[in-house]
Amino acid sequence: MKQSRTMSMVEAAANVVVGYVLAIATQIVVFPWFGIETGLPEHLTIGLAFVGVSLVRGYLLRRLFETIRMRSFE
Repeated sequence: MKQSRTMSMVEAAANVVVGYVLAIATQIVVFPWFGIETGLPEHLTIGLAFVGVSLVRGYLLRRLFETIRMRSFE
């Protein structure tokens, strides 16, 4: 069964949202180990800087693998 482009985007977005929440939690725990002291607004901004990249990466990889899968059935 082929995955639609819309569902690829939904999957990529869900992956990014979950990753964003985990990244913020990880930053809050790990940054102090390295002497990096920031507040929640900075953590959220740092996380947002990577959201767009992660979303595009996830979508493009999904489409690439979907293309590879479909070509293997031709």
